[in-house]
Amino acid sequence: METADGRRATGAASDLLVPKWFEKNPDKTPEQDSKALADSVEKTVHLAEPLAGASVFDLWYSLYQERIASQPKDAADLLVRGFGVAMLERAAMDALCRLEGIPFHDALLTNVFGFDPGRIHTQLKDWDLSQSLAAKPAQSIHLRHTVGLLDALTQAELADKDDPQDGLPTSLEEDIEKYGLRWFKIKINGQGQADVQRLLSITAVLKKCGVQNPQFTIDGNEQFADMDALADVLEAVASQTEGADFLKGLAFIEQPLSRQNTFNPELHTGLARVRAFAPVLVDEADFGTWAFPEAVTIGYQGISVKACKGVFRALLNRGLCDQSQGELFQSGEDLTNLPVRALQQDLTLMASLGMEHVERNGHHYFRGLRHLTTEKAEAALNLHPDLYCRAGDDIVLDIQQGQLSLASLHAPGFGCRLDP
Repeated sequence: METADGRRATGAASDLLVPKWFEKNPDKTPEQDSKALADSVEKTVHLAEPLAGASVFDLWYSLYQERIASQPKDAADLLVRGFGVAMLERAAMDALCRLEGIPFHDALLTNVFGFDPGRIHTQLKDWDLSQSLAAKPAQSIHLRHTVGLLDALTQAELADKDDPQDGLPTSLEEDIEKYGLRWFKIKINGQGQADVQRLLSITAVLKKCGVQNPQFTIDGNEQFADMDALADVLEAVASQTEGADFLKGLAFIEQPLSRQNTFNPELHTGLARVRAFAPVLVDEADFGTWAFPEAVTIGYQGISVKACKGVFRALLNRGLCDQSQGELFQSGEDLTNLPVRALQQDLTLMASLGMEHVERNGHHYFRGLRHLTTEKAEAALNLHPDLYCRAGDDIVLDIQQGQLSLASLHAPGFGCRLDP
């Protein structure tokens, strides 16, 4: 980035090219999915090159209009297109923060990015983001540990070949013991009684591990045909005494229907039955700035925050939540982002929005910072000693009592003290 008076700074953004989330097309290979994401970034950069003299928000608005708003609402690649816009948006934010020598949160408070929410949602023309945010970003956050469909719940479930015995936890019970977890994200897959049994089994493991009053969310993972099918599962769990007690800790339910069916009222006749247990949130169906308002008319109350969908998207939804007087909410979801920059920008966004907990996957599906060079991993530890720690020969996230420290992220730039 270069200013009119010749000052220059470099910013960066990073993400894992995750297949089978942005576009769940079984006819495409994972390699094709990842290439489409990389191509999206390249196309966005090409479009951005001639856009001189704009604020970061002006830049984002132009790119959003060209890459996303210009497409039909049911286009299959909207999330893929949004990925490229989000990457460039975050890199530009990082560059401007470094240019001005201020942290991301301070840039939001002083509107360095030129955020103009009324240009997207007219009802937000008088809404002031700086009045919505705390004076300082959150200093810590609870890690919401993902319990995947194939994740072992106990060590007894693991055959010798499945246990690497590498000093890191392998099952849910080991995760709880090592990290002191209190928040969980549980995946279910629309299989009726199998889902009921999975939830009851997790209930038993948490009780065995001594987790008092566990807090959790359920991810329907686009696997349910309609809301009645989900309601049947919840009611079956609630019919068991321990299941009923467990469901008292359910905070929300994420994306139970396929993204294509999210806006079909006919498939939501059972929504009241589901909302008797918890509100429902949109994730994969968050195609554009129109998605959350339209989902609300169906009966959804929540929307996910993911850095891979974009910062301004999250800020616009923050405004809609503010104006709902507590009816609507945002959640922190991570899409397996990895250290250093991808993870830290995502956590920085969560800290500014004041999220109490955020989904984390990378701490147990990847081995710490081993995907990085030793030099970069050591630099991350030195610059962010509250976020990382040593574990034998590895550098890993420092999870204490189920929480991460975010204090070192509040530094000039977008959440990362490492130079681009």
